[in-house]
Amino acid sequence: MFGYYFSLALRSFRRNKALTSLMVIAIGVGIGGSMTALTVFATLAGDPIPAKSDRLFYPRIDPRPMSGTSPDGEPADQMTRFDAEALLRDRNADRQAVMVGGSVAVESDPARGRPIIVDARYTSADFFPMFETRFRYGSGWSAEEDQGRAQVAVISRALNNKLFNGSDSTGRSLLIGDRRFRIIGVLDQWRPMPKFYDMTSDRFSDVEQVFVPFWTALSLKLGIQGSMDCWGDVNADPEGAQALNAPCVWLQYWAELATPEKVASYRQYLESYSAQQRAAGRFERPANVRLNSVMQWLDHRGAVPADVRLQLWVAFGFLLVCVLNTVGLLMAKFMRRAPEIGVRRALGASRKEIFQQFLVEAGAIGLVGGGVGLVLAYVGLWVVRQQSHSYAAEVHMGVAMLLTTFFLSIAASLMAGVFPAWRAMQVSPSVQAKLQ
Repeated sequence: MFGYYFSLALRSFRRNKALTSLMVIAIGVGIGGSMTALTVFATLAGDPIPAKSDRLFYPRIDPRPMSGTSPDGEPADQMTRFDAEALLRDRNADRQAVMVGGSVAVESDPARGRPIIVDARYTSADFFPMFETRFRYGSGWSAEEDQGRAQVAVISRALNNKLFNGSDSTGRSLLIGDRRFRIIGVLDQWRPMPKFYDMTSDRFSDVEQVFVPFWTALSLKLGIQGSMDCWGDVNADPEGAQALNAPCVWLQYWAELATPEKVASYRQYLESYSAQQRAAGRFERPANVRLNSVMQWLDHRGAVPADVRLQLWVAFGFLLVCVLNTVGLLMAKFMRRAPEIGVRRALGASRKEIFQQFLVEAGAIGLVGGGVGLVLAYVGLWVVRQQSHSYAAEVHMGVAMLLTTFFLSIAASLMAGVFPAWRAMQVSPSVQAKLQ
């Protein structure tokens, strides 16, 4: 019966081309706008490391003074150098990494021209296996090279293409500032979206182009960039705000914990550590710790921009308006065929069959409207990619979103068709017979 009803729908399309076109356009425009906004939202709200997001945690403790505290307040979003190094030294997680962003001037050969300024990340050895970075050549450094302040570097594929024409550059030297570093690894294409491991900077930007051991960067005084919150005298030490005992939070810290039992144990460890530091006089506030998974951390930091969420709501509101307009158009189309419905009823068609026939016709309109909406969505995404947002180039529609386009379009048209189809099945064959 479905095939028969579908053929009736196609005949109806040919008889009422103008009205059908209006409905297809209404559904298509609504679906196009909704899928554009939904694709952008899904790109930004997705899991940046799905294979491990339930095993990676961002610990937070609160070393700040009592002033400004509240009973339900959140701890600091970053760590002091003292606390980060203490947690790293205790090694109570399967893997752990301390890190901060930076900016450096690099060149492969001073004779080739001016150095270029690139973003850098200063981190510890577990960064690469913990975040499953893909390597094109070589690998990351070891914990021994961390402690030895080795002048080694991992560079991005983009920088390798720019400086070494994409060849295997491991073993070659890279001038960072006025120091020579040995390249030991070249990353392959790797761009988590958003850049969850550091939410203090542009969360949708490219990953850094140079990675250097954390203590090497500090000893060489490489350029640091990122947010820093200080609450005391930072000039008491020659190293300033970056000193070991400086009262400043400026470092990101991540831990990998493989089981729920290890998560519970690590949370207890953080509480004990906070209590010890309070007893020693370093911490003033009562123990206030958090251990957020990747997705919890993204939610806490509001990873999806507010304007993207607003655009999504506006787009679906517009789709609702389009559906309501389609209800009116379907009502006009179906009730215009009251004589045809009366004849079918007189020949024995049940109300249920009439309802199914017109619901199939509404679904067919949604199918065609989905095709129109898909084209408009691709146009909308192309416009998004022309914008200056750091995430714009990464917004693409995958297979899942393509299928969602047609599912949403058919669902919307079926919703629009329920009431008009119900009204159509109420047509009385006797009344139509008298009118004839």
